[in-house]
Amino acid sequence: MDNPTNISNIFTTIPKDLCNEVFETIIKNDNVTIERIISFGHTSPPTGWYDQDRNEWIIVLKGSAEIVFLTPSGQNETTATLSVGDHINIPAHTKHKVTWTTAESPTIWLAIHY
Repeated sequence: MDNPTNISNIFTTIPKDLCNEVFETIIKNDNVTIERIISFGHTSPPTGWYDQDRNEWIIVLKGSAEIVFLTPSGQNETTATLSVGDHINIPAHTKHKVTWTTAESPTIWLAIHY
């Protein structure tokens, strides 16, 4: 069992090298994964869509980002722009990609996969 007095801060220990987007697992078990994501002007790969097997709830804690969703018909796209405090639930198998994150300072996300 983890020591309940081990306190961490979501805004500290940010790597100096942010050439690559950072994905850090905070908690993981059979039912849920909680991760911190740090983006610095990063986007999804130019081709393909994320199509996850589990639901994902995300909140932007710092910075901002834009996510594009492909409609179930695959014919249209919708866009969500997220700023500090904005959160969204992405149902499993909802095709999406990150098309923009702030490049002036890191965008810090909290993602809960369930």
